[in-house]
Amino acid sequence: MKVAFHTLGCKVNQYETEAMKESFRDHGYFVVDENDFADVYVINTCTVTNLADRKSRQYIRRAKKVNPDGLVAVTGCYAQIKPDEVSSIEGVDIVVGTNKKHELIDYVESFSRGNSNCHVLDYDKLRIYQSDGIVTSMDSRTRAYIKIQEGCNRFCSYCIIPYARGPVRSRPIEEIIEEAKLLIERGFREIVLTGINTALYGEDLGYEGIAPLIEKLDELPGDFRIRLSSLEPTVIDTDYVKKLFKYPKLCHHLHLSIQSGSNKILKSMNRRYDRDEYLAIVDTLRAFDPLYGISTDIICGFPGETDEDFRDSVDVVEKVNFCKVHAFRYSQRTGTKAAEMESQVDGKTSAQRADTIAIIAAEAEKKFFEKNIGTVAKVLLEEADGEDIRGYSDNYIRVYINLEESGIMDSIQTEKVIGEFVNVKLTEIYKDGMKGEPV
Repeated sequence: MKVAFHTLGCKVNQYETEAMKESFRDHGYFVVDENDFADVYVINTCTVTNLADRKSRQYIRRAKKVNPDGLVAVTGCYAQIKPDEVSSIEGVDIVVGTNKKHELIDYVESFSRGNSNCHVLDYDKLRIYQSDGIVTSMDSRTRAYIKIQEGCNRFCSYCIIPYARGPVRSRPIEEIIEEAKLLIERGFREIVLTGINTALYGEDLGYEGIAPLIEKLDELPGDFRIRLSSLEPTVIDTDYVKKLFKYPKLCHHLHLSIQSGSNKILKSMNRRYDRDEYLAIVDTLRAFDPLYGISTDIICGFPGETDEDFRDSVDVVEKVNFCKVHAFRYSQRTGTKAAEMESQVDGKTSAQRADTIAIIAAEAEKKFFEKNIGTVAKVLLEEADGEDIRGYSDNYIRVYINLEESGIMDSIQTEKVIGEFVNVKLTEIYKDGMKGEPV
């Protein structure tokens, strides 16, 4: 039997897809590419925007064209939030909620047409951390995600995800360490800690934030590094980030979603910090390391956002020199407070603002790259890209090394260096990152 997976959304979804793949393999299934003929198609959905919902529906239709008789199972946040809507989509056979993904293989094996095949728990029953087991393989050969927590209790006014994922539940620290050890032994050189809101890790277990977990990971033997997928400024402050500076294996990069540079809009978003508090975190990071990589998200066209509010967001992008900015149009999500707000911004204005942020962000990223010219970075080589081999620096710059200039001239030599750390002198801005020379 063949099974194909299509994953939308965040790194948590990517991790959970890997866990489901292992479960299907353990039951004798052969995992094929998402565009190939398969007996079972699993769509792991996202519902953070209307576009994510639409992409999920598009893939369901595509799968049915490849194999009209294939079984289609839909799981993830879209399935959790709108199970009836997903069940009614032509071609969907099984619907599984976010806290039931670990049972998906059982539902597939016992599937019977004509019976109810919707397995979604109500929000008030999302109360335990449901383990995906120990995941020991990834599509990537170099970077491994480890899910450390589930759920969120911040309830930003625009966000539907707390309703899809439930309250905060943390994974036991012993299980995380066990998984990390196995992944490091199998050759993964970068461990990425991910969750719905990683800054809330341990809140329900009485831990003092994420630092105790990082400390235990940092003590593990081996040549590897630790990266945080994100930390929410709704949870952390300057004192919090200072605790992270003492761990040598932790990358000098944080994804800190500001979402807006306007205090008025941040308050309306229920983000629980203002721009000065956010910039204070940035200043703390850059005081520790002037080349600290900081990436962010910005929502454009949130209800009530004026031209002045938008200029505040532009101002933050220009001040911080982010290494990466993801600019999004606000997406109205039924069930959130923002969806009921007055002064909804029209789609054309939101799109124009997102395009403007993208242009300004590109210039800010360029300035960040320029500051790195002439420095030596530790780069994890990940894949060949035409005449180059590329990977990421500690501070999240995509670095390209020319194969010919570096002496790596054939596929055998390229295979040998993928998954290795190399010290690279960064020489110039190149493509979507920088060019470097091994030193």
